[in-house]
Amino acid sequence: MLQIPTQIEEPMTATPSDTVLEIEDLQVEFGTLEGDVQVLRGVDLIVRRGEAVGLVGESGSGKSVTAMSVLRLLREPPARLSGSIKFYGTAGGAPVDLAQVDPGSEQMQHIRGNDIAMIFQEPMSSLSPVFTVGHQVAEVIWLHQDKSRKQAHAEAEDMLQRVGIPEPARAAKQYPHNLSGGQLQRVMIAMALACEPTLVIADEPTTALDVTIQAQIMDLLQELRETMNLAVLLITHDLAVVAGFCERVNVMYMGRVVEEASVLDIFQRPSHPYTQGLLHSIPRPGQQHKERFPAIRGTVPDPRQVPQGCAFGPRCDQFEANLCDRAGPVEAVQLGEGHHARCYRTDMANHGG
Repeated sequence: MLQIPTQIEEPMTATPSDTVLEIEDLQVEFGTLEGDVQVLRGVDLIVRRGEAVGLVGESGSGKSVTAMSVLRLLREPPARLSGSIKFYGTAGGAPVDLAQVDPGSEQMQHIRGNDIAMIFQEPMSSLSPVFTVGHQVAEVIWLHQDKSRKQAHAEAEDMLQRVGIPEPARAAKQYPHNLSGGQLQRVMIAMALACEPTLVIADEPTTALDVTIQAQIMDLLQELRETMNLAVLLITHDLAVVAGFCERVNVMYMGRVVEEASVLDIFQRPSHPYTQGLLHSIPRPGQQHKERFPAIRGTVPDPRQVPQGCAFGPRCDQFEANLCDRAGPVEAVQLGEGHHARCYRTDMANHGG
């Protein structure tokens, strides 16, 4: 169990030239036998240089689909993508709209791994069982950079040492099944950072690890982020992990960001009922529960049957008929600098309703 800090520093104010990734109105549809299903319904998100941004929500909220869209790893067809995904490879340089880049092009292959890297969840299923871990880290280097295989293997061993794997020369010759879960996650981090990318997307990097190893992995990511000036998009369902690692948080529900704010605002001034529900569901050290542990009632609805109005309405304890279920998308309401929420009740309160 990770302890949620009570004092969190506000993030530094960034200029537009500091932007690394800017997603606007990202929509994704999948073609199925029962027709088209919209999974992302207009995602807006910004990540700045050297910043860690959390993307949180329950399973099925669209977090991983958003990440896969950035790297253009969704199959097309049947996946259809619209909106913009602007990636700024160099500070102050012209952005590349990844939504317009052919997923199979050399340009996209160069961006993947070289400029934007991803740490996948469940490393045992992400690593090949028939190649050594050293070979797999080295492969990333020689595929994306003009270096010989001998140079790539030497750099792979250096990277394994950098992520804290003991005896890296020996470990490089091991196969994935010879290493522990924590060591495999470190190998995944080494692969992601081998080409020194500008942006790293970490998709549930502590899944299936015990609490002690979770803390070690997050400490390692924090150390590497600071030394390499990495921008990190952390995808997780664990708000406690976000509290100790990120500067800003985007809360997703049913394919949309329903609240975006600094970590301080999210934990001290949550506005959206869904965010409030997630925070109430976090276990706290030393807290005793004599009654049933608080949880958000119901489950995430089928994306083929999105409720009218606020998608969270059927599960919301603050639901108000003829307001929360009215037709039309819920617009984002600004609650403060960098703090936005999509809630009809918040909208009414801010406009004197």
